[in-house]
Amino acid sequence: MPILSLLIGYFFPRFMIVVLYLFTGWWKTAFDGILWPILGFFFMPLTVLWYGISEHYFPGSVQTVGLVIAVLLDLGLIGNGARRKK
Repeated sequence: MPILSLLIGYFFPRFMIVVLYLFTGWWKTAFDGILWPILGFFFMPLTVLWYGISEHYFPGSVQTVGLVIAVLLDLGLIGNGARRKK
């Protein structure tokens, strides 16, 4: 089941954000307000998802390597965005 959740989170991050918001309290502990999660939902969903998960499991210390990878995936520097440049 965790692998299925991971795959859904990678391919459909906005869906996973909504599911986690509705059924868990992760976002209340990760973010103080509602502005950053909403902006992240629309512009950088993988980054917001990774930040919320890392704040839940490792409070006070964001896992930097995973956050950098999530930002690069959101910006398209890894994956299909890099393939389009050629």
